[in-house]
Amino acid sequence: MANQVTLRGVPESLSAKFVGTFAYLTVRDRLPTILTKVIDTIHRNKNKFFEEHGEEGVQAEKRAISFLSKLRNELQTDKPVLALTDDGVDTDMWNQYLQRQQSLMDENESPSWFKSPWLYMECYMYRRIQESIRLNPPICDFDVFRAAKTQSYFESQQAIIAICTYLQGLNKNMNDFSEEQLMGQFLKLLQVSLWGNKCDLSISAGQENSQKSSPVEALEDLKSFILVDDSHLVWSALTGGKTPGGSGKPQGRVDIVLDNAGFELVTDLVFADFLVSSGLARQVHFHGKSMPWFVSDTTREDFSWTIRQTMAANHKWMSKSGAQWQRYVKDGTWCYHDHPFWTLPHEFCDMAADAPDLYAALQEADLVLFKGDLNYRKLTSDRDWAHTETFERALRGFQPAPLCSLRTLKANVQVGLRPDQGESLTAREPGWMTSGAYAVIQFSSHHREQ
Repeated sequence: MANQVTLRGVPESLSAKFVGTFAYLTVRDRLPTILTKVIDTIHRNKNKFFEEHGEEGVQAEKRAISFLSKLRNELQTDKPVLALTDDGVDTDMWNQYLQRQQSLMDENESPSWFKSPWLYMECYMYRRIQESIRLNPPICDFDVFRAAKTQSYFESQQAIIAICTYLQGLNKNMNDFSEEQLMGQFLKLLQVSLWGNKCDLSISAGQENSQKSSPVEALEDLKSFILVDDSHLVWSALTGGKTPGGSGKPQGRVDIVLDNAGFELVTDLVFADFLVSSGLARQVHFHGKSMPWFVSDTTREDFSWTIRQTMAANHKWMSKSGAQWQRYVKDGTWCYHDHPFWTLPHEFCDMAADAPDLYAALQEADLVLFKGDLNYRKLTSDRDWAHTETFERALRGFQPAPLCSLRTLKANVQVGLRPDQGESLTAREPGWMTSGAYAVIQFSSHHREQ
């Protein structure tokens, strides 16, 4: 449990109390905008609710909108954080976390939107959005972000066709690859997964969907934007010095802690397919969110829908990929899990104490890949670390297994840089930490320090 004693020597949490910072601008501008869009989405579905549930559905829609309008006002006027009142499996955990935050405040202050850690407040907003739906049956299963996620998938069709075509080409020739060629393809698909939704725009823009327009063509141009590249360490962790698919120990388990649905999820599925078909992994476990989260995060429904949609596509290599993914799910080669901890505000260094079952599950993996910015913020506790601080220290003891963060930068935390690397980036490009243009492949293994 976080308390003042364990926080000695650890920098302060990023927070909206630091006026002018990205955290401040997010709480002031971005979060109210997201709430407004959610209100609009619920309102636009009024007729659907009426068709499905009659007048009861319309009343639920009105109550949810009233709840969210009040929430938006609380945010904008920096009101104290309120306890949750729904009956979610995580409600008690949230309310205990609020008490924990209260214990860190001065006596006459309460946790509030502009005074508390940004990570906590941002997660709290999404959990309150969920509360607004949960408290209002019969619309309590409605995903306010589903339409946006679906649209993102369909807008990326060319890119998805390109990457599935590339994958099927690889699978056809897999047995002829030398170890060096296999490593080359591994590094490419790791980078495609890294750039995720960044890649789709640059590869589908006006290109034909022939074999030539594969996502890997964009990678060479993006290489210089990877600030830390530990991909060879990731390869070594997976192969352990043994030839993939060869004799020796059966290949291990890779866990992927997912980020966005849409194109990024497809890049993750393609990478997972390659891991299995190449013999680099025996099994892949995916971890997604148990509720709609941070607009585009992957839920179980998104995961299943994406596989079904790809399988049903009117394109030979897309449908072939989707059918293969469905088989992996059916025969247990791929498993999907959603633990409530992923949608709590906790830093990952709290996981062993606060979600020991999840920590133990991750310990079963030979490698855990954490996708995206939110996971990186939680890995590093979303604190004001020096850029040269080591990734290991910022993890603060969180090391269930060898782990790797694949992250494009969209928030003000970045560790593990070379001396002066951060300063020269700031001088050249003040917004480098939040533009999404830069990325890291950062690896940590507890074996490294032993």
